[in-house]
Amino acid sequence: MDDVDADRRGNVGDPAAAARALEHVVDPLVAVADGTITYANEAARDAFGIGEADRDAATALPGYWDRLATAIDETTVGTVRRVDFDDDRQGARIHRGVDGATITFDRGATGADDEGALAGTRDRLVKDRALEEAPVGITISDPDMEDNPLVYVNEAYEEMTGYEYDEVVGRNCRFLQGEDSSEAAIAEMAAAIAEDYPVTVELKNYRKDGTEFWNEVTIAPVRDGEGEVTHYVGFQNDITARKEAELALEERTAELEYILDRVEGLIQDVTAVVAGSTDRSELESEVCERIAAEDGYDGAWIGERNPATGTIDVRSSAGSGTNRQRIETGAAHPAVETLETTEPTVGTVDGRTCVALPLSYNDIEYGVLAVRADRDRDVDERETVILSALARSIASGVNARETSRVLATDAVVAVELELADRSFAPAALSSAADCRLEYRRSVHRTGDETASLFTVTGATGEELTAAAADREGVDCRIVVERDDECLVELTGDSGLVGWLSERGARTQSIEAEDGRARVTLEIPRSANVRTIVEAIEDRYAGTDVRSFQQRERDGETRQEFAARLEEALTDRQFGALQRAYLGGYFEWPRPTTGEELAQSMGVSRPTFHEHLRTAEAKLCRAFFGDA
Repeated sequence: MDDVDADRRGNVGDPAAAARALEHVVDPLVAVADGTITYANEAARDAFGIGEADRDAATALPGYWDRLATAIDETTVGTVRRVDFDDDRQGARIHRGVDGATITFDRGATGADDEGALAGTRDRLVKDRALEEAPVGITISDPDMEDNPLVYVNEAYEEMTGYEYDEVVGRNCRFLQGEDSSEAAIAEMAAAIAEDYPVTVELKNYRKDGTEFWNEVTIAPVRDGEGEVTHYVGFQNDITARKEAELALEERTAELEYILDRVEGLIQDVTAVVAGSTDRSELESEVCERIAAEDGYDGAWIGERNPATGTIDVRSSAGSGTNRQRIETGAAHPAVETLETTEPTVGTVDGRTCVALPLSYNDIEYGVLAVRADRDRDVDERETVILSALARSIASGVNARETSRVLATDAVVAVELELADRSFAPAALSSAADCRLEYRRSVHRTGDETASLFTVTGATGEELTAAAADREGVDCRIVVERDDECLVELTGDSGLVGWLSERGARTQSIEAEDGRARVTLEIPRSANVRTIVEAIEDRYAGTDVRSFQQRERDGETRQEFAARLEEALTDRQFGALQRAYLGGYFEWPRPTTGEELAQSMGVSRPTFHEHLRTAEAKLCRAFFGDA
């Protein structure tokens, strides 16, 4: 310290007060910069045998420096790190600054006794320079003076707080505190000073210009040779960056916990609605009611695109802000953007936050769900993710209701399409094997795979399997082969039938010839026919829509089916079938034999079996829709 500094600071305290204070610290303390020891207090000099020439940290601190050097590199500037050594020795505390670090060893870490820590000579110039160049703020106060004022602060302290030396020396350090400073931390420091023990706290302080910063303050009593407290030394670190990161993490965690707690019941209730509703309208209505009743939301509605009017028509709604019946597709509304992008959209409608979420399942659009917040608040990404999962559950439920309508409704739209895309296996095979394929029926296997049965004319089974072998992902298996035709089973990328079934459409027929396939579908009139057709067009390039026709599904009652079958059977065929069924012939093990049934009809066993097989064939033809 030069004479100017000494004169400037001498009006309150001796410039060597800081060095004296650190000399009385019984814990070994060293300051290092770039692997060089710039200062070591008496306890450290005695504990490690550090002399005038012992300034290389690796040489002066053998067995410690490798671990300490690594820890210093890993410590963020302006923060503190605790280092515990691998053996039974205690650890050390690193205060990291821009140009170096201050290391305070536990006395047990060195094995030094108190007498050795207080012995030796003093190098005043080195100590003064070390205090001034220390990378952390250092203060020394004098408890013998009124209100325990500061008698020394180093340059790092001045830079951290914005106060100059002459502005703070002679004042109690509480001038850094303000309205948001922790009362608990202040009380903890006061108690430690009153009882003469060290303490470390974190609290919000205020710079000279009024800006806030988080300060990690370590205060320790300094004792003389007789054990009396003569001063208090303080180490101060600006930990604002770390503290703000910690507080931000705590805030995000609290927000997420709040969201999860708030929507947990909502998710359970909506799931129950999806599982328990009997039709789509009931599902949508109850979902909107449940969302609008949830704390945090005051309204919800579900709308569907209406291509005829160019609007989004509201199907169901509940709560506030849901009095609209339709929204123009050109309007600036989150629901419009969501239907265009198929992504969740957060926006503002009538001064409130509105979240729009797509309702889609298996690439089929079922509309949009709009949720309105109950107050002027933002809906963050985490909440949007949870609501998106809710929307997917709703869409899945709508899909299930729409799919079930295929079996229940007679009001259908018959759609005839022509597919020339060679990714559709029947079209490709009809060209490759120069044959005709006609769809008969599909069989659902385990693992949700659908196998489709086709009759093939114009090619042998060997020719067809050879053509299929050239197509990756298509499996062709010969079921039955006759002279003029064969029955084959196709699995793989030919699974159009199962794909359509998941979307609420029933495949009526597929006829493939010369590389083109004519496909006829039945879609419930209440379903979104346009969306299903667009999905097929996206799946198969060059799809040509040949016709749309609204009609009532042709069908017959169970009684009509039974009457038609009975009319097709002869008396002997009907009798054989009836006796076999009632006699348990189709059970296993059989309680009766064909011989016994033949005797009951008064015919031979071969004659009985001929009648039975003919009756079974007629039953199968009637059930599977063959002429």
